Amino acid sequence: MIKAIAIDDEPLALKVIEEFCARTPEVELVKTFTKPSEGMKYLKKFPVDLIFLDIKMPSMTGIEFYKQISQEKMVIFTTAYSEYAVEGFELDALDYLLKPFSFERFTKAVAKAVEYFNFTHRSANETNPYFFIRADYSLIKIAYSDVLFIEGLDDYIKIHVSGRAPYVARMTMKSIAETLPANDFVRVHRSFIVPIKKIDVVRNKMIHLGENRIPIGASYEADFMKRYQG
Repeated sequence: MIKAIAIDDEPLALKVIEEFCARTPEVELVKTFTKPSEGMKYLKKFPVDLIFLDIKMPSMTGIEFYKQISQEKMVIFTTAYSEYAVEGFELDALDYLLKPFSFERFTKAVAKAVEYFNFTHRSANETNPYFFIRADYSLIKIAYSDVLFIEGLDDYIKIHVSGRAPYVARMTMKSIAETLPANDFVRVHRSFIVPIKKIDVVRNKMIHLGENRIPIGASYEADFMKRYQG
């Protein structure tokens, strides 16, 4: 079961979330807060999987709150102001609920959280041919076999895949590397991860992947060559 909290300066809004969670067996709403500071204190002491987070609050906005917490926590924004959606998109929250939202719309947002939670808590012995990223208020499933290469852009990554435009997500190269199968992918540069089986040619410290050319970083060269030749 997913453990959740809700933060909203309006008690009536929290009441709606309480009622909807009570009708949703996959989610246990363990606590609600009208003050973001109290929610922050709670998170420092107790584990939580999901946060229902209002955006427009007087003491601290939901955007400010989100930027201060671990990005491993799932967040569903709730607000009466649609103009905040654009900034929320940039933070890669799971979903955005525009008040007043129906129970049906609420369950769609929770379904995203359940799918992502189940994926991240799968058994170590269980292997899947895909992984998830959070981008543009969507939980995107990407097959490992579709990945051409991954490019790091500061706090973002760009996942280049077959047959469509790249996906851009707010993740670090370290976190995405931990998601990928170690036997199939290798980091070859501080800004690039490539699938070993799709390498066509390695020449002059450049990796040829179809029409793409990926540089090999000096600090990654020895490990890459060992794995590639092996």
